[in-house]
Amino acid sequence: MTSTQPPLIACIGGGNMASAILGGLLGQGLAAEQLTVVEPSEPARAALHQRHGLQAAPDALAVAPALAHADLVVWAVKPQAFRSAAEPVAPHVGAALHLSVAAGIPTGSIARWLSTGRIVRAMPNTPALIGQGISGLFARPEAGAADKALIERVMATTGRFLWVQTEAQLDAVTALSGSGPAYVFFFLEAMTQAGEAMGLTAEQARDLALATFSGATELARRSDESPAELRARVTSQGGTTHAAITHLQQQQVGEHFIAALKAAQARAGELAAEFGKD
Repeated sequence: MTSTQPPLIACIGGGNMASAILGGLLGQGLAAEQLTVVEPSEPARAALHQRHGLQAAPDALAVAPALAHADLVVWAVKPQAFRSAAEPVAPHVGAALHLSVAAGIPTGSIARWLSTGRIVRAMPNTPALIGQGISGLFARPEAGAADKALIERVMATTGRFLWVQTEAQLDAVTALSGSGPAYVFFFLEAMTQAGEAMGLTAEQARDLALATFSGATELARRSDESPAELRARVTSQGGTTHAAITHLQQQQVGEHFIAALKAAQARAGELAAEFGKD
């Protein structure tokens, strides 16, 4: 991370996503002295210290001066705990920019709880834990160009990112990429089980499935062709792949998968309404 003046960053919450962000920042050269972490759970504090050498405080009062001078406050708390976490912290935070990675909490609610509109909301996914994630980002109008640049520097440590124009689009991001790793694991599980059922060992089936997913994904990333075109190229009429794809199409797997993502999108909207209540 390059900057003439390293930012002072406070992180409320010290779970897995917070650890990914904090570890990424440290890996990019930000000094531990620039970071303040509040985490009420003793085991989580111990894990942060073991992984990153960070000393997290049990509550906001213990680090009130640092919070007052923070340039950025990262909210990495569970959605249902956001408001209860925000209330004791808000009085101690100065004119900081706020980044929420809490799923489902609309920025309007966060703005009310923190009495500021300078907020960016992120929807990351679990590959961020190894620096291979992708995050959807939405900024309220009060967050300016410099604010967005700082957020990009922070989120780049966890992988890739993209900006959406409306906050409602984050529900689609949640359904597609936020929940997406679970879909991949679901298909990996099914492919592995199929391999075993056809006589392969569990290790062989797992290795073949993992390599197939990673290789096909990288091929698609490097290609200018659409997924449909790539699929057609390896689906010879009357061949083994054609037999499998035909069966999937007859079972309307594609339609069911689209419906599944739409269900996830709808649920994201429901959770936003539920967790964002005053």
